[in-house]
Amino acid sequence: MLPFATRSRVLPLVAASALLLAGCGGSDGASDVGSDRQAVAAFYPLAWVTERVAGDDWEVTNLTQPGGEPHDLELGITQTADLDEADVVVFEHEFQPAVDEAIDNVSDAVVVDAAEAVELRTFEEQHADDEHASEEEHSEGDGHDHGASDPHFWQDPLLMADLADAVADGLAEVDPDGAAAYRGNAEALRTELEALDDDFSEVLASCERDTVVVSHEAFGYLERYGLHFEGIAGLSPDAEPTPAVLAELEDLIADEGITTVFSERLASPAMAESLASDTGVETAVLDPIEGPGEGDDASDYVALMQQNLAALQRANGC
Repeated sequence: MLPFATRSRVLPLVAASALLLAGCGGSDGASDVGSDRQAVAAFYPLAWVTERVAGDDWEVTNLTQPGGEPHDLELGITQTADLDEADVVVFEHEFQPAVDEAIDNVSDAVVVDAAEAVELRTFEEQHADDEHASEEEHSEGDGHDHGASDPHFWQDPLLMADLADAVADGLAEVDPDGAAAYRGNAEALRTELEALDDDFSEVLASCERDTVVVSHEAFGYLERYGLHFEGIAGLSPDAEPTPAVLAELEDLIADEGITTVFSERLASPAMAESLASDTGVETAVLDPIEGPGEGDDASDYVALMQQNLAALQRANGC
């Protein structure tokens, strides 16, 4: 795992209403500073990890409001102010251009870059044996430049654990007296995420089908469980697939006996529904978990991942 990134700058930003996500990990032993400590996370998975590691002694703000598509985030006055007041900022370089630009102006904050804290997959690795899903085919209409790496690392629970370690280090730099508590919270979270990883490995070990058609390329990190994902769109859920890509997907669905085309929660299901209708298969939701969900488990990453696991199990006959 690469070390977290820190830097000093002075930034012009401030955040949307603070999003209290899942239950926070305990932070016994951390400095008694109440909500004087401010952490800002760029979008939901980063905010969830930050809350779990920071515990109750920090106020954690999510720049991306519930229901918002993080790829398309534009920072307003509130987000700019939140960033300006932050002690720690957690973001992912090249995932949200507006945040990248703001981070360049940040000062007096410890900056944790998820792209440096975890080992990102490259698209060359992801599509080494897949001519259909080449980056060139899917780039048309995708206005978001994510570089050569797949940014959706939070689909891998073990990489989320690596991020937790980096966040703990960042929090400890600001609050050395709380270092043991933060690192203890990260260790406890790693144990929980390793159990989630075990669940995925066990359930997906033997499936009737191993090819999954999804709305956009957000699930490549799940391929280490033996599945193969084909995206209708590219990196952006708003990208328009070419007629050639749609024709190849129709052939793939027929050849592989695929039963389900997956849409997602924060983007229009129109493309997935159209493809499913044209091929006579079902539709279901596979959540990229780029934002919190709805209902009792709305803010719990582990619960959302378990919902995805159940959907994959049903669709692939596992």
